Amino acid sequence: EVQLVESGGGLVQPGGSLRLSCAASGFAFSAAAMSWVRQAPGKGLEWVSSIRTAYYYGTYYADSVKGRFTISRDNTKNTLYLQMNSLKTEDTGVYYCTRDWGPSVVARGVPPGQGTQVTVSS
Repeated sequence: EVQLVESGGGLVQPGGSLRLSCAASGFAFSAAAMSWVRQAPGKGLEWVSSIRTAYYYGTYYADSVKGRFTISRDNTKNTLYLQMNSLKTEDTGVYYCTRDWGPSVVARGVPPGQGTQVTVSS
């Protein structure tokens, strides 16, 4: 059974940082491109970032987070990460990890995991 368990969210002031984690199991994590998506209150699902099977194979970011967020992975721990710096109020939402690459992952709808809540507020 595929399981993706997100953690690391919380309440942070604008300009602050958070590091999200996604623990994966039930599939060949090291062979899978992975992505982060988010859903702001009352809005649709938004793709945030993707990473190929290894960092040096390529990463991809939405314009809204480019230069502030960094996606990475540790294939020895089956874990995906999202380092979020210079957070803005518009980054508030529930963050999910999902398999596959690129903005089209949002077409599958909200991932089945519980997600992790990120709230950016003063």
